[in-house]
Amino acid sequence: MNFKRIPIQNADNTELLRISQDGLLSLNLTEMQAIQSHFAGISRDPTDVEIETLAQTWSEHCVHKTFRGLIEYIENDQQPITINGLLKTTIIQATKELNKSWCVSVFEDNAGIIEFDDQHNIVFKVETHNHPSAIEPYGGAGTGIGGVIRDSLGTGLGAKPILNTNVFCLGLPDLDYNQLPKGSLHPKRVFKGVVSGVRDYGNRMGIPTANGAILFDYRYTCNPLVYCGNVGIIPANRCQKKVALGDAIVVIGGRTGRDGIHGATFSSLELDDSSENLGSVVQIGNPIVEKKITDVLIQARDLNLYNCITDCGAGGFSSAIGEMGADCGAEVYLDDVSLKYEGLAPWEIWLSEAQERMVIAVPPHNLDTFLEICQAESVEVTVLGKFTDTKKLHIHYQGHILADLDMDFLHHGIPRITKRAVWTKPLHPDPDFERSTNLTDPLHQILASPNVASKEWVIRQYDHEVQGGMTIKPLVGIENDGPSDACVTLPVLGSKKGVVIANGINPLFGDIDPYHMAASAIDEAIRNVIAVGGR
Repeated sequence: MNFKRIPIQNADNTELLRISQDGLLSLNLTEMQAIQSHFAGISRDPTDVEIETLAQTWSEHCVHKTFRGLIEYIENDQQPITINGLLKTTIIQATKELNKSWCVSVFEDNAGIIEFDDQHNIVFKVETHNHPSAIEPYGGAGTGIGGVIRDSLGTGLGAKPILNTNVFCLGLPDLDYNQLPKGSLHPKRVFKGVVSGVRDYGNRMGIPTANGAILFDYRYTCNPLVYCGNVGIIPANRCQKKVALGDAIVVIGGRTGRDGIHGATFSSLELDDSSENLGSVVQIGNPIVEKKITDVLIQARDLNLYNCITDCGAGGFSSAIGEMGADCGAEVYLDDVSLKYEGLAPWEIWLSEAQERMVIAVPPHNLDTFLEICQAESVEVTVLGKFTDTKKLHIHYQGHILADLDMDFLHHGIPRITKRAVWTKPLHPDPDFERSTNLTDPLHQILASPNVASKEWVIRQYDHEVQGGMTIKPLVGIENDGPSDACVTLPVLGSKKGVVIANGINPLFGDIDPYHMAASAIDEAIRNVIAVGGR
């Protein structure tokens, strides 16, 4: 038997929570009870593949439970109000009300799409990779960049990556080791690791890295903030995608291993002093494989060889195939998956977050041509099954049916989370600065701050000239050693139309008011755009 049943039909609440905790499922009691009720209705226990699939699909990382939940909010002892989805009632609502014609695709694909010119649109994606970078900084940051590059490749029918960017918020690099919390890496090690990870992935793929920010504060010691971003360009007529009945489920790219397993559910947990032992949840990146994938996809896209594409990010095949087949169904055979090594359980093959893998829906009549392109570019390719009209996710392995999941329950059966939030505005006394005629010492203290010090040694590690489009560069001035307000790149060489990349960040403002903190970050980013002639 290559799978097992998880006995939840008759489990009490204590046992349900134990199953979730022992399996690193990150499911709360209400969610476990919903799964229990569903399988009691069909008179059986779930397999390990099924419950792992549900845990991944219902994870905070993948479904954003907190953003989509109900929040009872109380501010400064006023009457409580109910927020019906933080994301829906704020950012999504504002975008919907503005209804800008240049917003081509928002909140529905792997990345956002905006208009650029008559023939092209711009794709942009930013994502955090905090937990993995706290445990293994080099791998965490590198695969963070690799992930957002694949998000661009998996948006519409595929965008060409043209620029990487990043923002790091880290602990103090000169922190005394005696003050380092148990289980945490020293901030200097994290700093060097995340810079190296972003550098190596972008440079080896031939994608420029530009703009960005680095900020230090002791509160980022245990859990750094590692933002990774990618800009892509896509033909205006390649921004929509849809799986067709009978399309082959094709996987290209890297082989599957244990790396990254439970990465989606792990990112939903709090870090503690035992988290340093969870190295397997950090993925292992290979930028050269991803570069070859890019070459295959751009060729196949321009030949119109496939109907839909997405990347194997958090949750691996479970996420990619599960999402692509959500409205129809999928028949999957795991026997043919290319493995890095033997010994993986079926659920590990299905949930692995091994990097550099894309899932593509290819019509049968285009399959041979697609396989020929993969062979020409030395990219591994496997056909794992097909998309169906069953509204079910069927997973097979060695003659056994490992999963028979209803797509509607998988994607819509999660109970809605309810939380209570209370905000009391902090009272900060007005600062009382000591007046002094000696400004030398304060000046030295300011200049010695890592937040003020030059970041040129970091910027110079990133290749920002590759692809030849960088017009306003990260460092400017007579000596080319002063940071620019923003960068400008030309997505279409020979064109006089550029894309501005800018950012703003001010987390310390959050000590006073998080609303104005967010507003000040947006304000700073807009001012940086204007400073280089953007609009």
